[in-house]
Amino acid sequence: MPTVVDRWNIHPGHLWLRGIRPEQPVEFDQNMGLWNVYGYPQVFNVINDPKTFSSKTAYLAAVTIDESFNDGDFAQMDPPRQTAYRKLVSGAFTPKIVAGLEPRIREVTDELLDAMAHKDQIDLVEDLAYPLPVIVIAELLGIPGSDLELFKKQAFNIIEQLNGVAFLSEEEGAQQQIDAAVDQFRPMLDYMRGQVVERRQNPREDLLSHLVLAELDGQRLTDNEVVNIANIMLVAGHITTTMLIGNAVACLDSSPDEFARVRKDRSLVPTALEETLRTLTPSAALSRRTTTDVDIAGVRIPAETLILVWPAAANRDPAKFTDPEVFDPARSPNPHLGFGHGVHFCIGSQLAKMEGAIALNSLLDRFPELHTDPANPPTFFPSPDLIGVRSLPLGTGQ
Repeated sequence: MPTVVDRWNIHPGHLWLRGIRPEQPVEFDQNMGLWNVYGYPQVFNVINDPKTFSSKTAYLAAVTIDESFNDGDFAQMDPPRQTAYRKLVSGAFTPKIVAGLEPRIREVTDELLDAMAHKDQIDLVEDLAYPLPVIVIAELLGIPGSDLELFKKQAFNIIEQLNGVAFLSEEEGAQQQIDAAVDQFRPMLDYMRGQVVERRQNPREDLLSHLVLAELDGQRLTDNEVVNIANIMLVAGHITTTMLIGNAVACLDSSPDEFARVRKDRSLVPTALEETLRTLTPSAALSRRTTTDVDIAGVRIPAETLILVWPAAANRDPAKFTDPEVFDPARSPNPHLGFGHGVHFCIGSQLAKMEGAIALNSLLDRFPELHTDPANPPTFFPSPDLIGVRSLPLGTGQ
């Protein structure tokens, strides 16, 4: 039985997805002019050392983006500034608050499944995996229900424009591609700015109001900072969950015995989701910048050098994982780096896993005969730093 990677020929250029390891855990990419870091211990050490490996990398990219887009972007910050901004958002994702969202997540899931009930074929992404997390993050932000369809459409446009954008490319036309993508973001930015202005006048019990009223060093965040943070939460708050749900079903579909095992024993759903994050890591690569001359795996890399660390490759390192090419829904322990690690560990990881577990359990309850159709195969995001389903047609057996 072929693995999910072989069955659908996912990212043919990523040989480590197929058990072919790079010759060295650290290699220089002549075409891109940067270093790639593949080995588990090396990736782990880099992402846990923000002093030596900074997340502020945008200015080293071959293309440029309007500086206003960086205001409040704590993914492009290092401690202590990053820590302060992160705290503003993390309060919305405490275990207590996330647990309190469970009834609403189940309600939204049931509504989406009800709409799928009489279809003999569904698209898991379009019908469930995409709208569920978008609705949840929209309600957290406080987006009015009357604007939800517009919000969902604009959020989808953002992901579509990010799809395949080569921020590190030096090829001719790369800057024009970035500029075109940025132009597509502006309707969402304008919409969010209007919401921020309204919250300054009439604060509510929602995440946008929390950000509007928050202070850093005695000063309120600017409108632009709030808008950018909200959009980061939108993208980060749904794309990983969308891919997690879709990737989980794609992995299980390619492993029928394991699919039957999980369907029968639902206690395996949480570990199956963890194994999905290891097997098909949504955020395949992360950029970092060396702040000083440093050795990685015996390779000397000078200061002010851009490196790409590959959690997706590290998650298949045979030195860390037994039978890394095998999808094992009961794998334990499973110290994957699918949500990152250290100061930039995904704030919404618990929410994503809760949404994934509710969605997968409910899907299996409603549709006992789910299966892919080789004549209508799934599609995957072509961007090299994203590994996830973009569409997933499934027969329901009805």
